[in-house]
Amino acid sequence: MRAAAEEKKARALQTLRDERLVLLDVAAAVPAESTGTVFLGEWSAKDMIAHLIGWDYANIEAVHAILNDRLPAFYAYHDHDWRSFNAELVRRYRLEDYAALLQAARESNQLLYDLLLTVPAGEFERDHGVRFRGYKVTIARLLAAESDDEQIHGRQLRDFLSL
Repeated sequence: MRAAAEEKKARALQTLRDERLVLLDVAAAVPAESTGTVFLGEWSAKDMIAHLIGWDYANIEAVHAILNDRLPAFYAYHDHDWRSFNAELVRRYRLEDYAALLQAARESNQLLYDLLLTVPAGEFERDHGVRFRGYKVTIARLLAAESDDEQIHGRQLRDFLSL
């Protein structure tokens, strides 16, 4: 059982790292003159990257909350597609210097990754009794949501580049 938990954790962490690196490679290919061009609703490439940075920090706080049997604070801001929370993250973490923004996205993801390395594998799927509207909140589910989001945003950036 312990080996299975360790294996799941290792896969989750590798996915977290790989997907961010792939997304940042795609983001780095956006021409400098296009990094501020809105292509996704209200978002440019800069906004998307700021959003990812913000979710890294939100998930760092969330991991600590879950390990202490508390609902992560960002659930207080839940609305359709997390629009309000995402807007706040973009406002807080967006940088005009695109190279610095990409570096900040590497660093925030590394901080999340480093924290997760310290979390025992059994804690990833452990039910800490944390619920949001009946939904069981676990570290594994947070990471799955981040992974899904990064895959989607990677495709969106590739589509933008192919226009």
